[in-house]
Parts: sequence; C-alpha cells; structure tokens
Amino acid sequence: MNDWFTASTPLILGHRGASADAPENTLAAFALAVAQGADGVELDVQLAADGWPVVCHDFRVDRVTNGTGLVSQLTVAQLRELDAGQGEYVPTLDEVFELLGPGVLVNVELKNWDWRDKGLETAVADRIQSHNRERQVLVSSFNPFALRRARRHLTRSTSLALIRERGWLQYSYLLAQGQADHPHHSLVNERYMAWARRRGYRVHVWTVDDPAEARRLAALGVHGLITNKPELIRASLEREA
Repeated sequence: MNDWFTASTPLILGHRGASADAPENTLAAFALAVAQGADGVELDVQLAADGWPVVCHDFRVDRVTNGTGLVSQLTVAQLRELDAGQGEYVPTLDEVFELLGPGVLVNVELKNWDWRDKGLETAVADRIQSHNRERQVLVSSFNPFALRRARRHLTRSTSLALIRERGWLQYSYLLAQGQADHPHHSLVNERYMAWARRRGYRVHVWTVDDPAEARRLAALGVHGLITNKPELIRASLEREA
C-alpha cells in the first residue's frame, strides 16, 4: 500500500483527475487518471448545504455544471442532479474514496478562505478517518488558517501541505506549515529546493503539463508533479529513465 512518505517519486498526481481528457473533479476523471498511470489524484473539497464534503473547485457550479448557484447552498441530492459533463455529477468525498482503492494517493485541497471555523476541516477529517485513509491522504490549502484548523482534527498520520504561488502567497508559510509544500512550478529552482530540504518538506508542484518542465523539476528532485495530463507526463519521465 502506498503512502506519501514511502512511495517512489516523483509521484504523478492527476489535477482534478485526468482533467485534460475528462470532466474535472468527477469520478470519471479520477478513474481515468489511475488508468493513465497516475499514483494519485488532486481534488477540491467544500461543504454542500447539508454539511457533506463534495468535490468541486469553484464556489459556484455555473462553470463546471449545467446548473447555477453556490455549492454551499445546494444539497448533495441537488448537486447530483446537475450535469458536470458527459453525464457526470458533482461527487462526494466518500464516493471518491469508495472508487479509489487504498493504493491510490489522494490530495484533498480545502476550498475555503475563511478565517473562522465553518466545519469543513472537521467534516473532511471525519471522512478520511471513516475510510481509514489517514496515510493515503494529504490535506492541502492556500489558506494557512484552514491548515491550522485541519491539524487539530486530523491524526498525525495525515500530512498537511500549504499551496503557494507568486505574490503574497509565496510567504504564507510564515503563518502555517505542514509536512509538504505545494508551490507553483515557476517558484521551483535549486535555491527553492535547498530551502525545502532544510525544512524537511516533501515538494509536490502544480500544475505541470509540459514534458520539458516536468523533466526539469524531476531533475531538481521534486517529490510529486500535479498535472492535468498524467499519461503524457508519466511517459515523458519514463523516456528519460
């Protein structure tokens, strides 16, 4: 069984599944990512109106489904009635865990910018522990306060990662830290890798769809590549091996 700290690297993680070839953040996209050779998937989680963690990137469903409105104001049943593309729907986190076996790693991104606790971190921790996936799940967020809340609810077996990009967010590690760091690929160079190694971080880089960039990052020693195109990136690294 893979876990985040013993699996061979660099890991290939399907960004919202194999989202270049299937509707993003759907069960079809996650299944396809695994079929394309991904070690795991990255997905976005927020709370539906009835308190269940559901998998959707945007706070509104307008772009990713044929519906309209805020995810937080729609129940799981209402979300299931929407078409997220090719007949797919907005799944719950439970359904993703049920679909993917324990050998598939899952990067759960908390989608909130809240300063105060509104229940997302508690709900996600509950589902992770209910499915016994503590070592196969890594919880990440752009929001350092969400990470700090998550740490209170997760067991120590579940790792955390701060997602960072250019601008003020490259300094958000001053507010919260985890066992991994998830930088935008443009932040990663030899100096960054030396910085990450001093802190003992696992480094999972997003979003890497260019084979040459993937090879550059792999040569620097990153631990994971988050990509919309798992098959392409896997093949490009294997040709270099």
